[in-house]
Amino acid sequence: MKSNFVKRSITGIIFVSVLIGFTLMNPISFGALFVLISALSVNEFCNLVNKEDDVKVNNRICMLGAMYLFFAFFYQGIDTTQTAVFIPYILFILYLLISELYLKRKNPINNWAYSVLSQVYIALPFALLNVLSFHNSGESQLSEYNPILPLSIFIFSWINDTGAYCTGTLFGKHRLFERISPKKSWEGSIGGGLLSLVAALVLYYFFPFMSMLAWLGLGLTVVVFGTLGDLSESLLKRHLGIKDSGNILPGHGGMLDRFDSALFAIPAAVVYLYLISMF
Repeated sequence: MKSNFVKRSITGIIFVSVLIGFTLMNPISFGALFVLISALSVNEFCNLVNKEDDVKVNNRICMLGAMYLFFAFFYQGIDTTQTAVFIPYILFILYLLISELYLKRKNPINNWAYSVLSQVYIALPFALLNVLSFHNSGESQLSEYNPILPLSIFIFSWINDTGAYCTGTLFGKHRLFERISPKKSWEGSIGGGLLSLVAALVLYYFFPFMSMLAWLGLGLTVVVFGTLGDLSESLLKRHLGIKDSGNILPGHGGMLDRFDSALFAIPAAVVYLYLISMF
């Protein structure tokens, strides 16, 4: 148990340091990191679903699609006029559907479903990080890179997960969603949420480019949808009969295990920030 704790701690420190460092460094390092994360996460997902009966998803094609989608959002984030960059991705989606006409596989419906799911469930949320990262003042076609917003999603997720675990271990009595994840409790979720709101106040203090209420709302959005993302990945793993999505991160499992909360929190954060910008 001690060696596993040490392994988890070392992996966690390296993981957090790399993500924070590459995000803060510059937009190129940020883009390179998340293109890699997108590809690895989609590949892991495809490996998992390909173990199912009558499923044969092309890992490489889905990985290329995820990488291109991130690049398209990245490029369009820098220069908002470059909307044509999405056309090749539309053709890619058509290819995923049309290719099953000629591959003569046993269950093309499953292949369609899982291939498109790899893009909607994994590739799109990571690509939407660029919407949080680049901001256009309207005075120029080119946008400015702001790493704090995308980084805040992960900060809220980490604090929520840690707070929920600690609070749930100490006070957890009422199960949050016993059918899917028996260990999660309402007490843990509330504790994690409160700590995330404290983190929102800290972020507001150091980065007041949004109001206090906006930061608190963002923290709450990440907590709620991050928890739903965690539960959804638990549902996927329960269906597949596995404990971890992979073993690429020693002591922490796979890429989906580390980013399950973010995959729901990122799109929700984009919608939330869009809605408050209208008022």
